[in-house]
Amino acid sequence: MRRLHSPLLRHIAATNWLHHKLFIGRSLCQPNHICKQWRAVRTTLNQHVQDLTGPEQMLVNKLYAGLIGGHRASLAESITLVETQHPRKKELAQMLLQRVLAYRKDQESRNDGKPLSFRVGLSGPPGAGKSSFIEVVGKMLTGRGHKVSVLAVDPSSCTTGGSLMGDKTRMTELSRDMNAFIRPSPTSGTLGGVTRTTNEAVVLCEGAGYDVVLVETVGVGQSEFAVADMVDMFVLLIPPAGGDELQGIKRGIIERADLVVVTKSDGDLVVPARRIQAEYTSAMKLLRRQSKSWNPKVVRASSHTLEGIPEVWAKVQSYRQAMLASGELQGRRRAQQKVWMWTLIQENVLAHFRHHPAVREALPHLEERVTRGDISPGLASDLLLKAFLASSS
Repeated sequence: MRRLHSPLLRHIAATNWLHHKLFIGRSLCQPNHICKQWRAVRTTLNQHVQDLTGPEQMLVNKLYAGLIGGHRASLAESITLVETQHPRKKELAQMLLQRVLAYRKDQESRNDGKPLSFRVGLSGPPGAGKSSFIEVVGKMLTGRGHKVSVLAVDPSSCTTGGSLMGDKTRMTELSRDMNAFIRPSPTSGTLGGVTRTTNEAVVLCEGAGYDVVLVETVGVGQSEFAVADMVDMFVLLIPPAGGDELQGIKRGIIERADLVVVTKSDGDLVVPARRIQAEYTSAMKLLRRQSKSWNPKVVRASSHTLEGIPEVWAKVQSYRQAMLASGELQGRRRAQQKVWMWTLIQENVLAHFRHHPAVREALPHLEERVTRGDISPGLASDLLLKAFLASSS
C-alpha cells in the first residue's frame, strides 16, 4: 500500500484533537456523502501515520515554542520558513501554522470569541510618508504597552528579483524597540504588491503575541485591494501636495478605505492639507458605505510635529470597537480566509499548469505562432488547455 509522503497530512492524522477540528467537524458532515468522504480521508490517514524525522520534529517544536514565547528570532525564522519555495519546508511551514492557528483559536475562545489582535493595512502613493507615519504610530503604541509588528512589503526587481528593503532602514527608532518587530518582504513579482505569504506572516505575528499588526504595501493601485482582503481596517495615506495626478486612482482607493489620513500637515503644507481633507470628505459622501457600523473618516496628521497622531489612533480604536460590537470584524475575517484560499488555489493551479509536461512541450511553438500573428491568443490558450486536460485524464 502506498504511503503518504506529506508530513503535514501525517501530522494532522497523528494529532487527534486538531484532526477532529479539521476533518470531522460537524459542519463538514453535511450532507451525508460529504461526511462519508471525510471519514474515508480520516481512515486513510490513520492507516498511513508516520512521524516526522527527528530533526524536522525538533525544528517545528522549537519554532512553535519560541513563537508563542514571544521570541523575535523565532518569529523571524518562522516567517522565513513560510516564505520558502522548497516543497518539504513548505509542508513544515503549514504544520507550524496549524499549531499556531489552534493556539490562537484557543486564546480567542477565552476572549468570548473576539480577536486579541488588530490588523491595519496602510497604503498610499510614493512620497506619502508611510514609513515615517508607521514609525511614529508604532513608537506611540509601544509606549502605551502594545506589541507592534510591521510587515513592510518592498517592490522587487522584475529582472533580478532583488529588493531594496528600504522600510526597515527608514524606521530606525522603531527597529530598535524590543516591543516592535519589523519584517520587510520582497514582492517577488506578486501582483498587488502583497506577497502570497503575507497573510500567513500575519498569523505568525499574532501567535507571537503582537496585538497590533501593521501591513504596509507598495502603492501601485492593485495593492490596495489585496491588502484590504487581509486586514481589519484599511488606512489610506495621501500627501497634501497631490493634485489632479491623484484623480485617476481616487475612486478605486477610497472605496476600500476605512480611514483616510492626509499626511505632512505641518508648516506651509497645512493649508493644502486642509483643502485635500475637505475634498476627500466630500468625495467619500458620494460612495456607498462598506460597513453598517462605520462611516469612513478623513483626518490630518504630521509625523514631524506629531500633531494629529493620537487622534488618528483614536479613530482606529473607535472603528475597532464599532466593528467588534456589531460582529462585522469577525465576519470580515471569515470572509477574508475564503478569499485567500481561492487566491492561493489560483496561484497553485497556474503554477501546476505552467509546469505540466504537455503544456511545456506545446508552449514554445504556440507562443511563436501567437507572436507571428498566425493564431489568436484565445485559440492558443484553448489548445494549451486541451493538451493539459487530455494528458491529465
